[in-house]
Amino acid sequence: MSWKIFVVLSMVVIVGLALTAAYLATSNIQSQKKNIRLAVEFVDHAACAFVARRKGLFEANGLNITAFECYITGPALSAAIAREDIDAAYMCLVPAICAYANARVPIKIVVGIHKYGYALVVDPNRVNTVKDLEKPDIRIACTQKGTSNEVLLRKMIEKYGLNEEIILGKIRYMNPPLALLSLRMGQIDAAFLPEQYPTMAEELGFRVLLSAQDIWTNMQGSVLVVKESLLESQPDIVDKLVKATLQGTKYIHESPEDAAQIVASELQVAGKQVFPSEVVEVAAKLEITPKIILKSLATRVICSNEIDVDSIQDVIDYMAKLGYIKWFRAEDMLDLRFTGGK
Repeated sequence: MSWKIFVVLSMVVIVGLALTAAYLATSNIQSQKKNIRLAVEFVDHAACAFVARRKGLFEANGLNITAFECYITGPALSAAIAREDIDAAYMCLVPAICAYANARVPIKIVVGIHKYGYALVVDPNRVNTVKDLEKPDIRIACTQKGTSNEVLLRKMIEKYGLNEEIILGKIRYMNPPLALLSLRMGQIDAAFLPEQYPTMAEELGFRVLLSAQDIWTNMQGSVLVVKESLLESQPDIVDKLVKATLQGTKYIHESPEDAAQIVASELQVAGKQVFPSEVVEVAAKLEITPKIILKSLATRVICSNEIDVDSIQDVIDYMAKLGYIKWFRAEDMLDLRFTGGK
């Protein structure tokens, strides 16, 4: 065998061994990553999750996200987590409490996502004061009973001394995008909505009459919940998930403009899947821009990972008072070990 042929064959062998080693190393890294199925609501409440996904923070923490499902409302997401479709969810506190208390879904809250994040939007030509909501010709939209918006609506009635029978008797229950479209088409005059919809409504010329800050001091907006089975069997995965969530929130505070670009882009893509088929063409015209998300996250969605046990208990107490759930201790639903809590 000539020395040239020997050199060529040697190089082929070396390259082959190098490629094999690289493949095995990559496979080993992949095998070390933990598979997890996530779900979020179609709102910018889940901004930290959208940022963590786009910036590769889940993967950087050793997680392999095999599903990232988006749901149009909290109850829809609750149904999914009850069906074992997902392992963890970024969701509004109220439907999370309902899932835990009523559907007996075995979940735990492990970290907060944001405070507040809801508002009452009105047509300024029809509604100028909270008391105007009692007028017989004023049409009001809200998400279904047992949702954050509806619980806030009940809290508003109580705080501002409105006639409960009159207000509740005229509510039209519908999902947020349909409510915004109905407002735009003049079919309703007021709507309780989760962000980003109130900020979108402002861009269309409507007015935010009340925000969650006006109605409920220190209200916990959304939380990250995980299945108890995951928490018990693989707490390391939950720890990694919490770390990615904290990093996503930190990025929002440090790079708000880029974070807004990311969230707007993620929601625009997700919107094509979650909008009801009967309104998808019209809904497509309601563009979710970075400007809208930036304003929303800066004013009404207070991105914070802190959890105040008393504030969680306040929500549980009020929901029990309304008869929506059977009362329980907030601590029963909390596991804050990954953020230095109890």
